[in-house]
Amino acid sequence: MVHCTVLSRKSIRTVRLNINNPNKCVETKYIFVTGGVVSSLGKGIISSSLACLLKARGYRVTIQKFDPYINIDPGTLNPYEHGECYVTVDGHEADLDLGHYERFTDIQTTRANNVTTGRVYQSVIKKEREGVYLGKTVQIVPHITDEIKRNVKALGNTGRFDFVITEIGGTVGDIESLPYLESVRQLRWELGQNSLCIHLTYVPYIAAAKELKTKPTQHSVKQLQEVGIQPDILVLRTEHDINAEMRRKIALFCNVAPEAVIQSIDVPSIYKVPVTMHHQHLDEIVLRKTGLEPQGEPHMAPWHDFLERMDNATETVTIGLVGKYVELQDAYKSINEALFQAATYNDRRLKLVSIHSEKVNEGNVDALLRDMDGVVVAPGFGSRGIEGKFVALHWCRTHNIPTLGICLGMQCMVIEFARNVLGLKEANSTEMDPSTPDNVIDLMEEQKSITEKGGTMRLGAYDCTLRPDSKAAEAYGTTEVRERHRHRFEFNEAYRQRFEEAGMQCVGENPETHLVEVVELPQLRWYIGTQYHPEYSSTVLHPNPIFLSFVRAAIAYDKDKNK
Repeated sequence: MVHCTVLSRKSIRTVRLNINNPNKCVETKYIFVTGGVVSSLGKGIISSSLACLLKARGYRVTIQKFDPYINIDPGTLNPYEHGECYVTVDGHEADLDLGHYERFTDIQTTRANNVTTGRVYQSVIKKEREGVYLGKTVQIVPHITDEIKRNVKALGNTGRFDFVITEIGGTVGDIESLPYLESVRQLRWELGQNSLCIHLTYVPYIAAAKELKTKPTQHSVKQLQEVGIQPDILVLRTEHDINAEMRRKIALFCNVAPEAVIQSIDVPSIYKVPVTMHHQHLDEIVLRKTGLEPQGEPHMAPWHDFLERMDNATETVTIGLVGKYVELQDAYKSINEALFQAATYNDRRLKLVSIHSEKVNEGNVDALLRDMDGVVVAPGFGSRGIEGKFVALHWCRTHNIPTLGICLGMQCMVIEFARNVLGLKEANSTEMDPSTPDNVIDLMEEQKSITEKGGTMRLGAYDCTLRPDSKAAEAYGTTEVRERHRHRFEFNEAYRQRFEEAGMQCVGENPETHLVEVVELPQLRWYIGTQYHPEYSSTVLHPNPIFLSFVRAAIAYDKDKNK
């Protein structure tokens, strides 16, 4: 990109020349994605798919999520309430949709990509306390809406992006979402052609009548129009094909061009959605509606290669996921996707078996795990289900099955080894037992003075140096890595020598603090624990090497046991 200056009616603006069309000056475009009828329609997937297509056309794209809950962030939310808490590179606890954004675009997100109502109000109240408003009455309009607008435009104002896609959480009609929709209305007026709105709705199928029904979509758009927003594009979530006549009817009633009514029908994998959206010209429609002319086709060859591998895979790798939130599929979303990506690149279909750690005991562990090719012990907090993880890890270690422990899973590896190999029968983490005589896992020193829970853990990306001869270094192909963290407790350095003499090697550590980041049992087939979360950095085009190596080991184990 190069810069040029153009004169508009309102002001002199700095805009960027797009490298694919150097004769065209491109001001930052703002795309708003809203939803109606029901929640969980997949606004995040549609936003990510559009960003994937625009990036493949050479544009610089970012996505942000605005959540209408009053929590400052999802860091203290129960996974049953919110699903996975995603962590950005700069240490922000964020909505799980940011994981989709990164997996689809290969672009890292930051704190600026996720804003909640809590953060908006916190900022406004802070300004009021500082006297910024000069004694004026602080109101939803204009003060809250101005703060929302400021956050919407913050990434665009950096000059680093051609498109800023903003997903508005919740559904049209929610009380909580009204300030965001009012802010979008104002921005649409201020930005003109440099903005557009994509509205995602649901078209239900009534089985008894054998009919798709468009009325919920009509009402949803009407609600959006009532707050002053006219959608430019409609994306219709459906389980059945919506014919051209029905799309024309929807377009007529909703004041949308017929070609801008797009269906998002169920597909076998979310990774096919960018392709289905391109087949319906979503990226081209967006470009034209923002004053840009599409040039050629998006460069999607690597993406198509991934899909081809996924479709052509015939053999299966079976992975057991041991955790206490397994009944909720979104609780371990990034782990699930990282395993799927790794299986695909190893030309396998993934069979993921959820195993509730509370239900694992000595009597059933063999039956639960013997058919697995590999086992992942999931992260988490608290003592619930912890003993089941110890039982599962003892079985995995003694049966030499490929095993990956993540965060608390790695800590459980350490505790199980301490109890059953070092003979420290009461070994534990001080998180679970503050009075344990052998605190092989202990609260980090800098955490001991912290009283507030929200946003105070060791968060974000930190460097890790791997031992050159370790399986972890072999997996990464380097000894220097940088991965994201979310924890308060750590391996107790006082026990390090005893562990290493007994066979558990501390093969990864932070170069500054010497905090143990990776442990492994080199004498086993593949048995590695990471204090960090490798799943957060795994994307479609760049799957995390740890997961690739783990799945390869699981495939090799399956072949050996079936000889």
